[in-house]
Amino acid sequence: MDFGLVLQTDPPASRVISLMKRAERNGFTYGWTFDSAVLWQEPFVIYSQILSNTTKLKVGPMVTNPGTRTWEVTASTFATLNDMFGNRTVCGIGRGDSAMRVAGRKPNTLARISEAMKVIRALGRGDEADLGGTVIKFPWIKPGAELPVWMAAYGPKALKMTGEEADGFILQLADLYLTEYMVKAVKTAAAEAGRDPDDVKICVAAPAYVTEDDSPEALSHAREQCRWFGGMVGNHVADLVSKYGEHSAAVPDELTDYIKSREGYDYSHHGRSGNPDTQFVPDEIVDRFCLIGPAEKHIEKLNALRELGVDQFALYDMHDTQEAVIEAYGSTVIPAVNG
Repeated sequence: MDFGLVLQTDPPASRVISLMKRAERNGFTYGWTFDSAVLWQEPFVIYSQILSNTTKLKVGPMVTNPGTRTWEVTASTFATLNDMFGNRTVCGIGRGDSAMRVAGRKPNTLARISEAMKVIRALGRGDEADLGGTVIKFPWIKPGAELPVWMAAYGPKALKMTGEEADGFILQLADLYLTEYMVKAVKTAAAEAGRDPDDVKICVAAPAYVTEDDSPEALSHAREQCRWFGGMVGNHVADLVSKYGEHSAAVPDELTDYIKSREGYDYSHHGRSGNPDTQFVPDEIVDRFCLIGPAEKHIEKLNALRELGVDQFALYDMHDTQEAVIEAYGSTVIPAVNG
């Protein structure tokens, strides 16, 4: 199993780079960041420094979207990084939650994501792409360029599109039941589209908090540090409930039931521990969606995720033990899972 580190690009950028260097030293092979131009610093600028300060780490956004940059600019940015450092980028893409809403726009449609994925992937690999009537190609890309495009999804139509079109699937939660359900949906869609389901990489992304023991006090603190994640996922879940209604056959209740007490969301606290808008998230959801407890509990859940077809676990590291969790994974968890 591959392991990734997910960070927000808060200043100073030097700290983001330092944590990514630490992650590579501890066996992580992917470095991901949020991409929301108003809330955080520009990730692609920082990727250049991460790549220059590491040797093998692959980097990318979790996730970018088709609405905040023109597609040829997105593709050119990835392709430039790959030309400078080798094929070491991944384009994670989605509808655009915070990036679009903070700027007063609605998240992108699936049709727009589909179109963008095709254009960005083609241009990033040195092929031609049609920008709505104008066919272009980057003349400077060398042979052998690659740009995998991984799509974030929860809803039935998005899962189907991921299986049909994307190179990878990003699932932002680590619940075992929902992982099995959604991985099956993606793999089935890939097979029905005539693709090899194994060609679609599966990445589960969630916060991980390693405690010294499983005492009530330790687990309570860990939950409070990770409760923000249920609120972040809840933004997407609320959109699904709005579209499909409550208790819809199209969306599992295991994903939607917990947002009944959700009242609103302030993006100024997005992705941060102590987010006051996420108190509606119950402990059960924190435990299901995240990895919390002593190292052996992480190992147990990661092995279960791997059995469900997960190729990568990407660790959200937004809490009060950033360095410690990287070190714990490097010294104990990753060797146990991959040993």
